[in-house]
Order: sequence, then C-alpha cells, then structure tokens
Amino acid sequence: MSQSRRMSLIEAITNVAVGYALAVVTQMLVFPWFGLHASLGDNLALGLVFTAVSLIRSYALRRLFTRFDRK
Repeated sequence: MSQSRRMSLIEAITNVAVGYALAVVTQMLVFPWFGLHASLGDNLALGLVFTAVSLIRSYALRRLFTRFDRK
C-alpha cells in the first residue's frame, strides 16, 4: 500500500519538527559537558542550521539512491 502525498507531507513535517526539537534539547544537555554555554536563542538558531544541513543531506542521498535504483 502506498502513502498518499498528504500523509508523506505530514510525515516529512513531523520528522523535521521532531528532529529540530531533539537537536535543541540535545545541545542544551550536551554542550555544558564540553564547557559550552549557549543561550536559548543560540541553541534555537544552531538547531535550525543543523536541521537545514540534515534536510539537504537527506534530499541529496535520496536523489543519489533514486539514480542508482534506475540503473
């Protein structure tokens, strides 16, 4: 059974939102272990950067594997 476009969009948005929240919480917990102390705003901004990099990486790998699948 294939997934509808709507459900694919909902899944993708949920994945990004959960990933972003997890990145921010992880940073807030782990950074102090390394002597790094960032403000909430800095953690939110850094989380956005990591989320953008993750989205680009995920898209590029999906396109790469799609290309391999066609051959």
